[in-house]
Amino acid sequence: QVQLVETGGASVQAGDSLRLSCKVTGRVDDIWYIGWFRQAPGQEREGVACLAVKSGTIWYADSVNGRSTISRDAAMRTVYLQMLSLKRDDMAQYYCAAIDQASFEGTWREARFYRSWGQGTQVTVSS
Repeated sequence: QVQLVETGGASVQAGDSLRLSCKVTGRVDDIWYIGWFRQAPGQEREGVACLAVKSGTIWYADSVNGRSTISRDAAMRTVYLQMLSLKRDDMAQYYCAAIDQASFEGTWREARFYRSWGQGTQVTVSS
């Protein structure tokens, strides 16, 4: 089991940048994929980015591709989501989540595959 704690959420202006952090504790070696999701009020949880820990492969949602970067420290104890040129549409609660299995039948965007979740951090964007 792993525990995830997100920090870095803030109230920002449109066009600003923000870096979210996800602190990882517990059995980090069990993690095969780690991702960022977001959920706005009344909306479904949306996959934002995912990192395949063993291979280094990265995926991004179209909505953030080119504006966001997912990265990790060497020990996999912190995972980051750097977001540039924030828009009102980026306003949401952001969650870090981890998959502890090597393969799954589906896509990284599907929240059902992620066994561990953090409590979330709020990003508010004002114009």
